[in-house]
Amino acid sequence: LINSKDPFKYQGLSFQIKQGVNHVDNYQRNAAPFYDWSVRWAKKVSDKFAFKIASQYVQAQDWLANDKRDYSRTTGTPNGQVIPGTRDSDPAYDGVNVYGDETNLVSAGGITFNSLAQQVGQGFIAQGVPSSIINGIVSTIPANQNISRTGFDEKYVIAPTTYNFKISGEAVYKISSRTDLIFDGNWGTGSTVYTGSDRYALKNLKMGQYKIELKNKNWFLRAYTTQENAGDSYNSTIAARLFNEALLPSGGATGWFSQYTQNYIKSRLPASLGGAGLSDAAAEVYARSATDAASGRPNGAIYNNPLFQKIVQTPISKGGALFVDKTALYMIEGQYNLSPALGLEKTKTDLLIGGNWKQYALNSQGTLFADTAGKIYINEVGAYAQLSQQLFNDVLKLTASGRYDKNSNFDGKFTPRFSAVVKLAKNHNLRFSYQNAYRFPSTQNQWINLLVSGGIRLMGGLPQLRNYYNFNNNPSYTLASVQAFGASVLNGSPNPGLLQVQNFGKFKPESSNSFEVGYKGLIAQKLLIDVYAYWANYKDFLGGVTVVQSQNGSPLGLLGLNPNGSSGNAAATRTIYSISVNTPGNVNTNGWGASVQYLLPRNFALNANVYSDQIGSLPSGFVSYFNTPKIRTNIGFSNSGFLLDNRLGFSLMYRYQDSFYYEGTFGTGNVPSFATIDGVITFKLPATKSMIKIGGTNLLNHYYTNGFGNAQIGGLYYVSYGYNVF
Repeated sequence: LINSKDPFKYQGLSFQIKQGVNHVDNYQRNAAPFYDWSVRWAKKVSDKFAFKIASQYVQAQDWLANDKRDYSRTTGTPNGQVIPGTRDSDPAYDGVNVYGDETNLVSAGGITFNSLAQQVGQGFIAQGVPSSIINGIVSTIPANQNISRTGFDEKYVIAPTTYNFKISGEAVYKISSRTDLIFDGNWGTGSTVYTGSDRYALKNLKMGQYKIELKNKNWFLRAYTTQENAGDSYNSTIAARLFNEALLPSGGATGWFSQYTQNYIKSRLPASLGGAGLSDAAAEVYARSATDAASGRPNGAIYNNPLFQKIVQTPISKGGALFVDKTALYMIEGQYNLSPALGLEKTKTDLLIGGNWKQYALNSQGTLFADTAGKIYINEVGAYAQLSQQLFNDVLKLTASGRYDKNSNFDGKFTPRFSAVVKLAKNHNLRFSYQNAYRFPSTQNQWINLLVSGGIRLMGGLPQLRNYYNFNNNPSYTLASVQAFGASVLNGSPNPGLLQVQNFGKFKPESSNSFEVGYKGLIAQKLLIDVYAYWANYKDFLGGVTVVQSQNGSPLGLLGLNPNGSSGNAAATRTIYSISVNTPGNVNTNGWGASVQYLLPRNFALNANVYSDQIGSLPSGFVSYFNTPKIRTNIGFSNSGFLLDNRLGFSLMYRYQDSFYYEGTFGTGNVPSFATIDGVITFKLPATKSMIKIGGTNLLNHYYTNGFGNAQIGGLYYVSYGYNVF
């Protein structure tokens, strides 16, 4: 839904120039300028025809995701957990916003550091080093010790500049006094960073939406398409891993892990044998530094490195990191208010009917969806009707509606809704509603097929994908049962009977039955109050489950082991999937909200709101991705005009968000609470309908993040001049 100014009513030239600065404390990056320039021009050519064009350009040095905490992708939850450790203290360190360190010895070679040290140690023994010394060194290495490659901070992998350029145009022709023919186009390009299954550098992304519409007071018919092109976007995690491999492959006798182990053992040898006699911890630090230096690992930014550029210009499906997406959406929809035609207005009855056709054309060339062989088409059709009736001299308004929708991959769904608004007194209303709603699984829920960090494959929930990966003949097992089986192997008493096959029911749309009650009232023309509460019960709640499939025909393959129990190549012995599924049973959510606005004398005003949302209990191992803080609130104080003939104005807004547990495919963990203050001072120039603003967001520059692994957001301060804007 895009609302904009009518070119028949708002004509001429308007523009706004906003200049600002962020990173003022040089904490993440050096202080940098912020630009936001916009312009609009509209012209009424005649009483029948008018048009407008508008454009905006925004540029800044982006906020930075720099969470350096250590992360385990195999413990805690199906999507891993934060663990204690740093690059210096944990040889297998995997930083949240550090990329390339996801490659570790076990995932690359299927063996532990202890096992590799035993192999490499034989070469030292052959050179005359006593076996007792080598065995002594190896014995100090824990049996399950892993090692990871050295990663790169996000600031070195993704260029800092973010920009957005948009241009839009609209032409309106009045066919009659009641009917308009509208042509509308919006196109934009830009670069930013996105957190999905990994951190994506959306570089030179392009998006266009084009619409033609017939719009009447009582009906409309419109068709539009959205065309997207990912441009030069890439997966930063994959890019960093491949860059490490291009510098020096991880595996093999001369690979990074073997060289690391040789440097480690050599540095631990006594001086009499050509070593340095270092401790285990010191030897690990030295081995990493020496091996990285030998590989030619550069210091600082790598995003302009020619080798890195070659990787990010090669599609993921062809062994690179380029994220290709040329997906399109096509939509035709219409609505008709039948009340005038049927003479229902005299009985205060409204009858609306409508319908739509929608098509998604997925085209990621195998870099996101399972569309290597060609585009995937998903069609949806829907129709609806709504009947409203005013009763008892407008004291009661009843509304009933229903719609039917069909997706090409799912059974059709009928969803009814009923509501009642009761007028208690003038400007005081109660509202009640019940609705049955649905949510078809998203295009990614249906068709994603992507290998991400830690060797986990994200997979859509459609049975076609499970059939492709042979789940019928080679079943997948629940993560909890694989962990239990692994514990039995470590205890020396392997018990495959602990393994439980993951059962996949029919993949369905999510549905919800919800009830809401609310009140809105205006007291003494000064105090506006709005409160609500809701309760919802979800069936077939959409989420995810992690399962493991053996690739070597043995239950031991589920643990990354060969059939004889020796360490194997993890990629060849097992596959870990994160699959979209419906949760068994029902899931309950509830919430409430309240807002007040109070008008004070002399154009002063106070406003405040608070919201709460909660989810009930979920089955063990099920990931809901609910990701909603329990409490959010905003408190504002403003004045629309005072002093100097009411030309001055201001607004202050305090925002608070409670801490909450975030579940994502990129990572899982607590997001801390935060509070910010935004403020602006305005000065009007009535003669030119212009306005000067001086303000900022997050004025106190307290850095916060709104999702796990997301950027930390600090203060932004600006001054702007807008011409012909009111």
